[in-house]
Amino acid sequence: MKKKEIQQGLRDGIPIALGYFSVSFSFGIMAAGGGLSVFQAALTSLTNMTSAGQFAGLQIIIAGGAFLEMALTQLIINLRYALMSLSLSQKLSRNVTMGQRLVIAFANTDEIFAVAMSHGKELSFSYMAGLQVLPVLGWTLGTACGAAAGNLLPASINNALSVALYGMFIAVVVPAARKAKPVLFAAVLSALLSCLFYYVPAFSGLSAGVSIIICTVAASAAGAVLWPVEEDT
Repeated sequence: MKKKEIQQGLRDGIPIALGYFSVSFSFGIMAAGGGLSVFQAALTSLTNMTSAGQFAGLQIIIAGGAFLEMALTQLIINLRYALMSLSLSQKLSRNVTMGQRLVIAFANTDEIFAVAMSHGKELSFSYMAGLQVLPVLGWTLGTACGAAAGNLLPASINNALSVALYGMFIAVVVPAARKAKPVLFAAVLSALLSCLFYYVPAFSGLSAGVSIIICTVAASAAGAVLWPVEEDT
């Protein structure tokens, strides 16, 4: 592993780790309120790395839902990661082995994916390892601290921490959108489609996970048609 690439990845991962700590702190509070121990809450974050999936899964656990309900919910909500992994694999170096690809796929979250795709160079395993390690730690430690704090924080602060992840993701996407019209087009189109699915009664039956997948595929396909990238022959 190359030291410089690891260091670059670590630097790029610091803002994500800080954002993850604040958001997972909120999840830890909710997990403790639902009856999970600090260890159980932290282990959930360490082995999942999915904000929407964990919050939805926690509600099912608290409600005493069935395993099938949990499996289907997680499949729908997290299916977008399969699409992101397919896209990310096109930018990985040919030297990245199958085992290393599986390690990268484990922590291929929305924010990590956005930073990795905006990286100007080919993605090596060294860079991706550095990029992902701090966010994983931030997500896990934030959950543990939140669970330990319990319900000590007021609801206003808890709600503010929950919004932090969205602000961080906007900060990741906006610079890339200002530099590239295809990115701006895809971001705006996906946002408009998301509003359509949310506010139009005819689409009210769609779950959040399915809506995300449709918006992602539609925006990506439209961008690919309008701004095709020629393959090297």
